[in-house]
Amino acid sequence: MTMNATEAPADNATFEGWKKRVSVFLVGQTITTLGSALVQYAIMWHLTLTTKSGLILALAAVFGFLPQAIVSVFAGVWADRVNRKIMIIISDSAIALATLGLAFLMLSGVNDLWLIFLVMAVRSVGAGVQMPAISALLPQIVPTDKLMRVNGINSSVQSSLTLIAPLAAAAIYANMSLVGILFIDFVTAVIGLSLLATVSVPTLARASSADKPSYFADLKEGISYTFTHELVRWVMVVFGVVFLLIVAPSNLSPLMLVRNWGSDVWLLTVLELSFGIGMVIGGGLMALFANKLDRITTIIATSVAFGILAVVMGFSTNLILFFSLFFFIGVIVPAFSTSAMTLLQETVEPERQGRVFGFVGIVMAVAMPLGMAVLGPLADVVSVESILIGTGTTTVVIAAFAALSPSGKRAWAAAHASTGPSAESN
Repeated sequence: MTMNATEAPADNATFEGWKKRVSVFLVGQTITTLGSALVQYAIMWHLTLTTKSGLILALAAVFGFLPQAIVSVFAGVWADRVNRKIMIIISDSAIALATLGLAFLMLSGVNDLWLIFLVMAVRSVGAGVQMPAISALLPQIVPTDKLMRVNGINSSVQSSLTLIAPLAAAAIYANMSLVGILFIDFVTAVIGLSLLATVSVPTLARASSADKPSYFADLKEGISYTFTHELVRWVMVVFGVVFLLIVAPSNLSPLMLVRNWGSDVWLLTVLELSFGIGMVIGGGLMALFANKLDRITTIIATSVAFGILAVVMGFSTNLILFFSLFFFIGVIVPAFSTSAMTLLQETVEPERQGRVFGFVGIVMAVAMPLGMAVLGPLADVVSVESILIGTGTTTVVIAAFAALSPSGKRAWAAAHASTGPSAESN
């Protein structure tokens, strides 16, 4: 891992008391994420149950992710030029206020779809601003040799939310409708922001420097670095493939469930619980064994597994099997995300991480609505099963090519050079 001397932690004093700071940061993020997850489930269920339309779900994906893609490129530059904690506080506050506004409007009887889409877009902008800041902030408060383990623990905690959130969302949605969940999200945001405010996060030396490059010079340099660094570019491509061909079609799984087995809320709840339990188990395994895994091998293996599971899901006619396959997808998600994010954190210099993670956010945010923009309306013409089979097969082929192509082999070598032997044995 290459670092600028002014940015690299020079001694143990830099991270003195890091465990307490990380604990408070992760607890705050967990509380905030719980509220956001409740809203995410509730809105998707609300749209699925009230419209049963693939086109509406596609529009929801566009409004929920495209604004994030647009703002991420600029937010990544900001994250390398300002205090990252302040960025997170501002963006989370904007999201909370927009959500509170929607809650009051719906409480007064305004239930127009365009209003829900508008607030989804505001929340998406906020997510685009804070995503690169959060991803780049963690290496500032965690020693480099502890990153994989902390990311694994964080993955485990976040995974537990996929188990808790659908249960809580179902109970609240059934008794208080979407409005109650919107109010709860505002409260969790206030709590999370209050905890984050107590965490000391240093401003990067280059960010406080009076002679730092102009904003657009930083933007140009970040673009050049991201697209010319072979390993970073390779990770971006894999992220794009997975989000385009796996994550987007998986958002149609509730539609497949409703069409084939009924529209009872408990079915949607069990589907999300299956995924959530898998995420918890997968996150726990990563917390225990993350440092023993080869990062790039895990990325390829999980990408292939995603494709195979999607194909089998497409052929599934049994409800129990359908839930089980969603469970196994949940198990491997933490391995994919933790390995990819840690590999980037270990490879990219701290003063560039905001911009790189900004581009990660763009890839993730563009791939999702792009996939849904095509696959959502397509799901109103052909079966969701056919879509899953086609995208799953394509994912396996592309993942194999990514591993075996000359560029894949060079990325493999670069990954091992970045992490070094110690990364595999801690």
